[in-house]
Amino acid sequence: MIQLWNGGAYVLNGCQIVSDDRDGRALLEQRLGQAPEKEDARKQTIAYGILESHNTSGSMEELQIRFDKLTSHDITFVGIIQTARASGLERFPVPYVLTNCHNSLCAVGGTINEDDHMYGLTCAKKYGGVYVPPHQAVIHQYAREMLAAGGKMILGSDSHTRYGALGTMAMGEGGPELVKQLLKKTYDIPMPGVVGVYLTGEPAKGVGPQDVALAIIGAVFANGYVNNKVMEFIGDGISRLSADFRIGIDVMTTETTCLSSIWRTDETIREFYAVHGREADYKELNPGPVAYYDGMIQVDLSEIRPMIAMPFHPSNTYTIEELKSNLQDILADVEKKALVSLDGAVEYSLRDKVKNGQLYVEQGIIAGCAGGGFENICAAADILRGRGIGSDAFTLSVYPASMPVYMELVKNGAAAELMGSGAVLKTAFCGPCFGAGDTPANNAFSIRHSTRNFPNREGSKLQSGQIASVALMDARSIAATAANQGYLTAATELDVEYTGKTYHFDSQIYANRVFDSKGKADPGQEIQFGPNIKDWPAMSALPEHMVLKVVSEIHDPVTTTDELIPSGETSSYRSNPLGLAEFALSRKDPAYVGFAKEIQKAQKAIEAGNCPVEAVPELEPIFQTFGRWFPGVDRTNVGVGSAIFAVKPGDGSAREQAASCQKVLGGWANIAHSYATKRYRSNLINWGMLPFLIEEGELPFAKGDFLFLPKIRQAVTDKQEEICAYVNGDKNREIRLRLGALTDDEREIILKGCLINYNRAS
Repeated sequence: MIQLWNGGAYVLNGCQIVSDDRDGRALLEQRLGQAPEKEDARKQTIAYGILESHNTSGSMEELQIRFDKLTSHDITFVGIIQTARASGLERFPVPYVLTNCHNSLCAVGGTINEDDHMYGLTCAKKYGGVYVPPHQAVIHQYAREMLAAGGKMILGSDSHTRYGALGTMAMGEGGPELVKQLLKKTYDIPMPGVVGVYLTGEPAKGVGPQDVALAIIGAVFANGYVNNKVMEFIGDGISRLSADFRIGIDVMTTETTCLSSIWRTDETIREFYAVHGREADYKELNPGPVAYYDGMIQVDLSEIRPMIAMPFHPSNTYTIEELKSNLQDILADVEKKALVSLDGAVEYSLRDKVKNGQLYVEQGIIAGCAGGGFENICAAADILRGRGIGSDAFTLSVYPASMPVYMELVKNGAAAELMGSGAVLKTAFCGPCFGAGDTPANNAFSIRHSTRNFPNREGSKLQSGQIASVALMDARSIAATAANQGYLTAATELDVEYTGKTYHFDSQIYANRVFDSKGKADPGQEIQFGPNIKDWPAMSALPEHMVLKVVSEIHDPVTTTDELIPSGETSSYRSNPLGLAEFALSRKDPAYVGFAKEIQKAQKAIEAGNCPVEAVPELEPIFQTFGRWFPGVDRTNVGVGSAIFAVKPGDGSAREQAASCQKVLGGWANIAHSYATKRYRSNLINWGMLPFLIEEGELPFAKGDFLFLPKIRQAVTDKQEEICAYVNGDKNREIRLRLGALTDDEREIILKGCLINYNRAS
């Protein structure tokens, strides 16, 4: 089903894989006369060509990328624009689309959400952007319909910014990276590796894109096979997939922790652009005659079977057949893993969901950028035609990804088929994906065609004794389960006539509702603020010396951004840096905020010209200890803050607030064995935090310890590879921390204290 190559591979004319070994090179010499230079063959990937055309550095080793378009939603655009405004923003220099698909319910926090929307509308007018009102489209569907173009690049402040199937290389990053683009600066990264994904065969009837995606994620996540690399989809199997099917696989590449994705394009994609009235934006993309890939994933589509990703990660995958055949054993294993994810904070069981030997689920959701596409919902309607979902606990909600999709479902009768079965159709909304819509009951089990099933994400509040479980599945098998009134069923178990309805896109809906400035700014437009929209607090530059208190210690194998700053109802406060910070780590380490704020008193005292020891008496023995062997440290040259340790933080969302909330609470560092994603590490750096690395093994410090970092500013300035720190100021307890690779600009951002300070200075 999925084969991972051990090492790199060449691909000839996009259709023959040749191993990077002695036999492979001999074959290349036989076919070509001589084996190509590997570096020349690297340049023949689709990814290389797109990156080269957008690179401004003059070197393909260290890239400085300018994107063609930007996009954000209403959890992120306020903070991004506020940061850019503080740095001197006058107009949007590239098309910037502000969608409203996360806080669109306006149901929590009084006027907060709609205030953010009006802020977005007035900023689109003032700075020359595009504003998509609530319920019109989820961010990524609008981008597919209206923004994507062959050979172009889009940067979005949402982790699932993926339009590779349409020939657009797109990346999801934290807000500060969009700020850089708005200020005409660049996205700086080393040239990423490129991993080929070679598709062959054709999916079986009833198998959908989520099934293929979950199979790939299950094969590559844990081993980091594509971590921070570009996934390039090639192979003859692509031609047997519709555009919607490709899009459904592509959007889930985020869950592999890859940097981005790109696909070869063909007449199917040309037709997609033509249907959307944008045929001129199509570009045929293929690898060159001899392309080299740093890894190769072979996928036989014909062998893929309906999949399920069990709690609490998209990589915890099984075929539905395998799960049903080994139900008790797999459920017991999920419960065992949950003890780690949930820290034993709640009673957790799935085996009580087994009824008469079958797994019963209480909820089905088909939604968002992954599940809400036209073909997914039409297939679900075909399965449910003439059937009912029953009157027991099981419910089914369907969220079309855009109003044009919704309208076509109404016109072709699919909406009526779904509603007739007992399903509920709702408007375009990302809430079910991040815990702000269709929250399950306590101890309920939900199956979803959405993007994530992390712990603490779907509305659970462990500190209040609440837990809900989410498994990921394809819309087809969710509909089959609904047809079986809640008992887990793969779509391949039913004999269904799929009608294969044709999609007709009507752009008039957007013409009637979307504000498009056409790139023309109106400097006279007043920005409409709400009382919850706050400026970023002042942030100090990196001090000469530093004292850090370790205020949280997390030993889960991976820590998600949802655990660093919860999603769900907290999203209403994302325009208020200090208000949102009160929720930091609240579902993982509820004591964190109190500990961080207590040690922050020392830094505030320093900034006011007062004694930090008087503000935080527990610092006195620490200062005395290092003061005996390192004199000259005083409130004029020392900083005091907090740090957290996590084994591998930052999996999941691009949201910058996972880092900024720590910063506004006085955080100055993360310490980790590794970082799950490039985007989380970038968020730390852009908020002036030190992204320390420490070797695996027993930690030489514990929660509550202090770390003294003498001459830390000089170490960053001098590009030192290792940083010396002393536990509790004790000269005999020296530890070594690494910062990893940093660009000159990243070092300067850290030295200045954050990206805002850096921008102001420049």
